[in-house]
Amino acid sequence: MLTPNHFNFVFQQPQRAGTPQITILGRMNTLGHPRIGLTVAKKYVKRAHERNRIKRLTRESFRLSQHSLPAMDFVVIAKKGVQELDNRALTEILEKLWRRHCRQARVS
Repeated sequence: MLTPNHFNFVFQQPQRAGTPQITILGRMNTLGHPRIGLTVAKKYVKRAHERNRIKRLTRESFRLSQHSLPAMDFVVIAKKGVQELDNRALTEILEKLWRRHCRQARVS
């Protein structure tokens, strides 16, 4: 997702799935495929290479999961403490949150 309007669409009525380090907001779209938007604030992740690592791993996790995800717009919000996670822990958390969104979409 690229524009602030796309992000605002998700923020209005989101389905939430989260952990203390990451929250993923999702909202059904009419495109027929999932999209992703990322927010990694300097306030919580000071160094650029750490922000880039988190974004890279999140995009990769989304790419691997996108074929099983519902047609939703997702906003991934990194919170305090996310930079302490190593790559494996971050990937496992993201996979768990994608599965939770799949279950929520089937229920609603």
